[in-house]
Amino acid sequence: MVKIAPSILSADFADLKNEIIRLDEAGADLIHIDVMDGNFVPNLTIGPAVVKAMRPYTGLPFDVHLMVSRPDDMIPWFANAGADIITVHAEVCPHLDKTLAAIRKLGKKAGVSLNPSTSENVLEYIMDNLDLVLVMTVNPGFGGQSFMENQLTKIAKIREMIGSGAVALEVDGGINAMTGAEAVAAGADILVAGTAVFAGGDYRRNIDALR
Repeated sequence: MVKIAPSILSADFADLKNEIIRLDEAGADLIHIDVMDGNFVPNLTIGPAVVKAMRPYTGLPFDVHLMVSRPDDMIPWFANAGADIITVHAEVCPHLDKTLAAIRKLGKKAGVSLNPSTSENVLEYIMDNLDLVLVMTVNPGFGGQSFMENQLTKIAKIREMIGSGAVALEVDGGINAMTGAEAVAAGADILVAGTAVFAGGDYRRNIDALR
């Protein structure tokens, strides 16, 4: 069954404790945490102190997506703060294999994210060291963008590359009930959703609709 990872980028930041509790009770599978540095992407979000503060309020895996220019510096911070999965962008890691090894050495699952213009070919020689691939179906940096249909081909190609392996295939950007179904049909098994989960306040209904 497809897993739903609500993105707290769309949550009420003044009430994150209760937002996390509500998402857990509503049936979320993971909590997706977008970390932006104002450099790699044109926005600035949260740091490890906030992740650490949220950690006591749910047992759900924290899926930390580092949209930052220097992920190697930050990986230990978020590992110590309570991340379970740490995903870095292929575009900023000159020694990607080494970065993934560093994440795993800290006892965390290692993920790689690809921007819309990045080819799936970068995964060819690192697939054995991956736990998750995150396909961006919008240009990262802001929530509320429209799903890029041309990324469905990439999702399908990555699913073929993964084959019967244990690597999860996550999709993030413009996900709703319709685009989520398209992504799953192409091979995705985790959907990151912000607006589609938080709109209207009925988190359980929204998560069930996506699933």
